[in-house]
Amino acid sequence: MSQVMRDADALLAAGRRATAWAWPTGFPLLDTYLGGGIRAGELCLLGGPQGLGKTTFALQLARNVARSGGACAFLSYEHDATTLLERLVALEAGELFGVDGVPLRRVREALGDVSVSSGSLEDRLGLTPGGAEAVTELRTYAERLLLHRSLGSMTDLDAVREVVRTTLERTERRPLVVVDYLQKVYVPKMPVEDERATVVVEGLKDLALDLEVPVLAIVAADKEGLGPGRRVRLHHLRGSSALAYEADIVLMLNDKYEIVAKHHLIYDPSNADRYRQHVVLSVEKNRSGLDRIDLQLRKRFEQARYETEMVPVDEQLLDDRVFKE
Repeated sequence: MSQVMRDADALLAAGRRATAWAWPTGFPLLDTYLGGGIRAGELCLLGGPQGLGKTTFALQLARNVARSGGACAFLSYEHDATTLLERLVALEAGELFGVDGVPLRRVREALGDVSVSSGSLEDRLGLTPGGAEAVTELRTYAERLLLHRSLGSMTDLDAVREVVRTTLERTERRPLVVVDYLQKVYVPKMPVEDERATVVVEGLKDLALDLEVPVLAIVAADKEGLGPGRRVRLHHLRGSSALAYEADIVLMLNDKYEIVAKHHLIYDPSNADRYRQHVVLSVEKNRSGLDRIDLQLRKRFEQARYETEMVPVDEQLLDDRVFKE
């Protein structure tokens, strides 16, 4: 410890930080609760039901880091690079022009139009609201956002480490590392999923510490957590209990309509449509600050994004609600 203290004194005397860097998520209220963002050496897990936008949230966070001057290595076991490109263009259009920006559907149509034999991305999207501007904005940070098409039959922890090293060499920055998703990371000769999850989560935590980078890993929920009217919690993450022990931060996404207390719907049915437009992001675990925090986000899935301004949830939330339509 005396050596650690001397090292800290030396850094401070040189006008440098003596604590781990934090990578802001770009969601201001979340960053406040996380103490500035996800820190070097930390493993953050992102869970929730299927189809609720975990990849959307992770990709938006990666974009926010790269756009602010940082670097990101995004390992995608679920989507190819072109799909992520389409989402990023729609996201940028939404950030620049709000709900009037070109939607994801139109971006896909423009990129897939074989009747046009030439033209850059800007040209093809030039007649759409914000399309060309979105592509121009994306180009400003594209070199710092590395996309890796990962394979569940091949991309193991060693490959993840190599992607991180390559990103560091290319960008000369320590990157935020995003793994989409944890249960897909290849572990040879280990057929039991719980054992694989233990190996992967421990490996990702070691990677975060060894390479001094933050790691965000998406985690699938188990069958128990996917039932209707059920709130997905930390113990619903698919795999072993090591997921809860190894993670420094656990964020959970839930559909607000599915987990709001029933009296908010019974006494005012008009709330239903409004609740369906939002998700609840819960800080389930946070070694560096407060946890059990519930924040509300507005979905803009037609533009592959969330609105960045979060607010605390005012309504009562339940783990399991009885109300059904």
